[in-house]
Amino acid sequence: MHSKETIDALFDKLAPLLKLLSEHPNMDLIENMLETVLKLSQEEVSRGDLKILNSAIKEIRYSFKVFFPYQHIPKVTFFGSARTPESAPEYQLAMQMASQMAQLGWMVITGAGDGIMKAGHQGAGKELSIGLNIRLPFEQSANEVIEADSKLINFKYFFTRKLFFLKESKALILFPGGFGTFDEAFECLTLIQTGKSVPIPVVFVDKPGGMYWKSLAGFINDFMLGNRLISPDDLNLFKMTDDIQQGIRHVTDFYKVYHSSRYVKQDLILRLNKDISEHQLELLNQEFHPILSSGRIEKAPLPDEDQDEPELLHLPRLKMHFNRHYFGELHRLIHTLNKFG
Repeated sequence: MHSKETIDALFDKLAPLLKLLSEHPNMDLIENMLETVLKLSQEEVSRGDLKILNSAIKEIRYSFKVFFPYQHIPKVTFFGSARTPESAPEYQLAMQMASQMAQLGWMVITGAGDGIMKAGHQGAGKELSIGLNIRLPFEQSANEVIEADSKLINFKYFFTRKLFFLKESKALILFPGGFGTFDEAFECLTLIQTGKSVPIPVVFVDKPGGMYWKSLAGFINDFMLGNRLISPDDLNLFKMTDDIQQGIRHVTDFYKVYHSSRYVKQDLILRLNKDISEHQLELLNQEFHPILSSGRIEKAPLPDEDQDEPELLHLPRLKMHFNRHYFGELHRLIHTLNKFG
């Protein structure tokens, strides 16, 4: 049991923060979080579990702080092996691809280690690099490009680190790698396939003539698709290539007309960088009617949308009752929409 003096000291420590809370625009959400945390004191939770929660909250809070100044800059995550030597063609291609993405105004996120991760940061340069390092028993240190930079975050847990790889990225690029690369690839694809992530382009890149991802494509087609463990439209969720220019175009073209998406009640809203014609809208309805649970795809500015992102209110948008079994086809709709640009 804690003494009255200890509890009083805690209230004194929290008092200034609680005073500021009354002026916070998102007071309702913070109040809910505080209530959730305080309820833990009334429940049977081990000290070890509380330590996990405490560390996770700290990591997430700090990561929000690091990413906030760069929220309006598009970011691409590079995945791949830390063991890829600098002399390998995959390393050189990753560096070239990151450099070209940086020239187009994108920031490059990597796991901050060596190999493909270092190549991504070398190509982008320190100013446009963000590193999400993981603390491992054998101490994976950050590469020399991002080491000691303010945009380097050191994570204790893989799950908090993975959250920011996907949450902050508008595209994923994967070079050949080991267990970790496959873990990241399939977890990201699963989240996109199930609608737990917004649609983003995913590109698997190999060296010219390389068989690494082609072998995976064969497995996916022969065993996953062949045994009906995935749907044919799931193949729309990613692209495999050995041409970095093709990979870059796949990423940038994804946002040619399409901007972003969100749900408002039962409606899926697609925000657009430019409006489409009534004829083009009719073509979308004819081709993609099967992925709607009811109604049609419509143009619809919604007055109650984007209260938390007012800078997006000016964007034209489409509204639909989307059947959430068809995220692969939703990606194809986005690719079709972008052809109108």
